[in-house]
Order: sequence, then structure tokens, then C-alpha cells
Amino acid sequence: MNKLQLYFRLIRLDKPIGTVLLLWPTLSAMWLASGGVPDWHVLLIFCLGTFLMRSAGCAVNDYADQDFDRHVKRTAERPITSGRISGKEALAVAAALSLIAFLLIQPLNALTKQLSVAALLIAGTYPYFKRFFAIPQAYLGIAFGFGIPMSYAAIQGTVPAVAWWLLVANVFWAVAYDTEYAMVDRDDDLKIGIRTSAITFGHFDVAAIMLCYAVNLGMLLAAGIHYGLGWWFYTGLAVAAGCAAYHYTLIRGRERAPCFAAFRHNNWLGAAVFAGIVLDFALR
Repeated sequence: MNKLQLYFRLIRLDKPIGTVLLLWPTLSAMWLASGGVPDWHVLLIFCLGTFLMRSAGCAVNDYADQDFDRHVKRTAERPITSGRISGKEALAVAAALSLIAFLLIQPLNALTKQLSVAALLIAGTYPYFKRFFAIPQAYLGIAFGFGIPMSYAAIQGTVPAVAWWLLVANVFWAVAYDTEYAMVDRDDDLKIGIRTSAITFGHFDVAAIMLCYAVNLGMLLAAGIHYGLGWWFYTGLAVAAGCAAYHYTLIRGRERAPCFAAFRHNNWLGAAVFAGIVLDFALR
């Protein structure tokens, strides 16, 4: 591969699932905060910013995990771990992408910029939580959901309580889908001493995942009631619940390939929630 192809692999251009898992809750928050009519300039800024920050986060994650990744079959050939690009190059890529993302939000208000600094710190420190935190997926949920309070800040100039409620709901969703992801690497993670929720939950991993899905959907239901949303929203939520039930059929055997398939299928769960919100506002 040439350098450009390696950089593309570093920031996971070939694996967009992480970007969409960031994007769905952010877009849902934008529709709720704007009453279904978000400013298209702000919408474009957040979509591009989500892609850039997820890409930067991947580069930082690979830099932090380079000594661990070589012991995991799925990650042993990542660009840094395999020695095809240096750690300094990865940090330079992350810094460049973060700078572009920060320049993108310059037209937005001061509160949004302040929250972006917090988002950057959370995203940058997440990889190191796996060294000591028993459920680092909860911290990931904060990082992946910080577009929610930022969306409210950009649109309303403030961050109401419901925004933080939605952020907590996103934490439970992230614990669910990233535990499915962690189940794929559990044997390798046990050998090298990485902490994950799949290890922490042990034999209760499947039950914990389903409980997290239930809490997430329950909190989203409460948010929908708060906003007075109607049947289109509830239909989207029902489809999301159906996705969660389908994931149970995939993960109950704890086999690697089905667990990874369940993780990737969360794209449709997030899309169902967002579609329900969009349709509810559009068809009133």
C-alpha cells in the first residue's frame, strides 16, 4: 500500500460503522433541538465534524494501543502495529483532523466551542481508560454521544436537562453495542490484560447487553413523551427494539462472527430511532 492508503486505513475510511454510530444520536439531537427544522449550515458542520473527530479518534486509539494490537489477531495488521507508519505520523494525522474540525465550528457560538474542547479531551483519553476502568465502553458512550449536548448548544445556545438525559441514554446504547464488539476479542484481551465490559460482565454479558438496550430505549421513550412525539416516533422505537431482539439471537451463542454482526447491525437500530423522529416532525 502507498502512504495515502495506509492513512485511509488508519482513520477507518474502509469501516464507516463508527462514524454512523456517532452520527445517528447527533442527528436525532439536532432534530429534537430544532423542532424538526435544523439549519442546514449547522447540520453540514456537524456531519463533517463527526467524520473528522471519529477519524482522529481512530488514529489516537491505534497509537495508544499499538503494543496491545500486535497480540490480537483482528488488529495485528493495523498500519502502526505492523510498522508501516510511525506513531508520530498517526499523531500528526489526528492533530490535523482535529484542527480542521475545530476550524469548522468557528461560525458557531462560544458554548459549542467550549463543549468541543471537552469532547476532544474525552475522545483523546478514551484509549487509556482500558488500562484501569472496568467498563471503558461507558466512557466511549460519552465520547460517542457528546455531539448531543453540542447540537443543543449550537441550535438553542444552551444545554437543557433533556440533552444530558439523551447523552446518558447513549451511554447505555454504547455499552450494549461495544460489549458485543468486545466479545469478539475477549480471549485475546484476557491474555494481554485489557479491560472491557465483556470481561467485566463475564457470564452475564448477554443479559447486561439486553438490559442496556432496554434502558436506552426506555430513556428514549421518555424523551419522546417529553417532546410530545407521536406514532411515527413510537414506530421507529419499536423497530429499534426489534433490532435489539435480533441482536440477542446473534450474541447468545457468544461466537465471534455473530457478535461482530450484531455490533455492525446497530447502524440500523440508530437509523430507526432517527427515522422515527424525522417522520414524526415531518408528517405532523
